[in-house]
Amino acid sequence: MGDVFQFMNVQRNPGDKIPAEARKQQFFEIYQPLKTSEAGEQAERCLGCGNPYCEWECPVHNYIPNWLKLVKEGKLFQAAELSHKTNSLPEICGRVCPQDRLCEGSCTLNQGGFGAVTIGSIEKYITDEAWKAGWRPDMSQVVKTDRKVAVIGAGPAGLGCADVLVRNGITPVVFDRNEEIGGLLTFGIPEFKLEKTVVQRRRQMMEEMGVEFRLSTHIGTDLTIDQLLADYDAVFMGMGAYQYLKGGFPGEDLSGVTEALPFLISNVRHSLGTLGDQPFDTAAGQRVVVLGGGDTAMDCNRTSIRQGAAHVTCAYRRDEANMPGSKREVLNAKEEGVNFLWNRQPVEIVQQNGALGVKLVTTRLGAPDAKGRQSPEVVAGSEEIIECDRVIVAFGFQVQPESWFAGAGISTDARGRTVAAAAQPFKHQTSNPKIFAGGDQVRGADLVVRAVYEGRQAAEGILAYLGVW
Repeated sequence: MGDVFQFMNVQRNPGDKIPAEARKQQFFEIYQPLKTSEAGEQAERCLGCGNPYCEWECPVHNYIPNWLKLVKEGKLFQAAELSHKTNSLPEICGRVCPQDRLCEGSCTLNQGGFGAVTIGSIEKYITDEAWKAGWRPDMSQVVKTDRKVAVIGAGPAGLGCADVLVRNGITPVVFDRNEEIGGLLTFGIPEFKLEKTVVQRRRQMMEEMGVEFRLSTHIGTDLTIDQLLADYDAVFMGMGAYQYLKGGFPGEDLSGVTEALPFLISNVRHSLGTLGDQPFDTAAGQRVVVLGGGDTAMDCNRTSIRQGAAHVTCAYRRDEANMPGSKREVLNAKEEGVNFLWNRQPVEIVQQNGALGVKLVTTRLGAPDAKGRQSPEVVAGSEEIIECDRVIVAFGFQVQPESWFAGAGISTDARGRTVAAAAQPFKHQTSNPKIFAGGDQVRGADLVVRAVYEGRQAAEGILAYLGVW
């Protein structure tokens, strides 16, 4: 039980180190399944608060105390049905959500210093174990209609939308340019955080529910938006945010400077055996510098370690307290041997003596802005160069509008995000009344769970638009 609790961050001693070599031995060593007795023990700890903060902090507003109670009572199938009432991908969110900043961070027990109920671990436990025991989503009351909706993108938003539609008798046909569903769940998140068999199981589950997937199909090349608008009653767009952000400093185009996403995709395809003729982009034996402080940067750090990098340094322009990523992920990276340089801002990447060098300046945090976020200010005369073999740029992602948006009458904002507000008669409807959008496509790069929520909300807008609701 100790190892499981160590993974779940229950009263972990920050001084305890897990040897990096042991952590590199296999992908799933920190994701061991929760035992039934442990799930029950954790569920028993829930105080059943009258106004549960955990539910309000959860972006999909899961009925957390309710399904914890069902787990405690041994009613696993009922818990699985209830968890799916609000979340289309509970077993995935249980693995990748930053619970320390959401449900577990707001748990009353956590506020009292007793350690939060391990909500994320129980969330994935419910679906994992119910599936093994033979549970399948209850579709017995669904009345099928002749309506069809095209869903562009098989990522979290698209899957969330398709889930709600099929449960209301609509046939969703999900198109994706990749050969497997999941979007960044499959091709961006490393396998040590999210086993790809979990995503494949979700595909099986959704196909059994009546969702159709048409993969390796790019809208705009293989099919036009006009064809979809002619053949389907509505269209949902959930293509995500894949355009990486540049730092805007000299040297980003040098050989040895890598974007985060291609590096992570290469690693996933290598582990899945689907690289084909493409070379495996590995950091084995290299001195790696990762630039950025979000979860993508942590994924690059920990992937480099597992690939056998000689040394990994992560530089971030603010202090540790202001990192945007999950605290748990930072702690994991530290335990695995990543060296963090806080308050360091890159200003140039140089090439010298046959190696790369990242020129950094020290920063200090200035006065808070209107949102309370402190901007880093450069400390004069603080330049230093960190020599390395590879630089991975992980500053995040932004939306890139498709070339066919204008012809389809789809409006975007100044940052390229699709305009599809939630607060309107038909939720998440775009400027083309037949097209809806949600997730990163609308809000910019964000959490998986928020994309799921917006996909589900958009499905409600589509159902209202079609007169099904």
